[in-house]
Amino acid sequence: MTTQKIHYEELLATYSQALAAIALLKHYRTYLEMLPSMRRPEESVITIPLPIARIRHPTGSGNGMASAESTLLPCELAILMCDPEWKIKTGKEIFIFIHRPDEDFSEFLGRWRHTQVLLGKDYEWVLPPRYQHILNEGADKIYPLFVVLEETPERILRGLKGAHLPFVVHASVADNQPSLEQDVSVETKE
Repeated sequence: MTTQKIHYEELLATYSQALAAIALLKHYRTYLEMLPSMRRPEESVITIPLPIARIRHPTGSGNGMASAESTLLPCELAILMCDPEWKIKTGKEIFIFIHRPDEDFSEFLGRWRHTQVLLGKDYEWVLPPRYQHILNEGADKIYPLFVVLEETPERILRGLKGAHLPFVVHASVADNQPSLEQDVSVETKE
């Protein structure tokens, strides 16, 4: 397995945990401020690694019925905001896109664009069993956050800046294990 693939897998596994996802959001204050409660941050987010949404398609018969199709979204993580008091999902969702090995700018940006198209329709989440009691209809607003590594080609960073999309540069430690605490910097703001 290549070093870049190991970094990708490590980041995906790390950010799947709520506290690590919140630590990532701390590097982009605009998104951190979306948390419903800073006193109870773990209860304020639901993290869904490799998320599946049930996209509803109108049947066209005019009776208001719709068919639903489960779709794996092309992002690494969905972060759903949840009110810790009422145990309900709020209308804001953040999607994390981690730069994949051998992925170029058009593919990286294309995954966000594909997510926007898919979630432009009515949808609901396929939630982990722990959260299945939560009303899980789609969001009022969706937001992207891109995670790149130090070795990510400069043209990708330039493209994200040009598209005015928020991203975090994630540094790696000497033993090739990613570190949340080391030199993580936000390059652009929305």
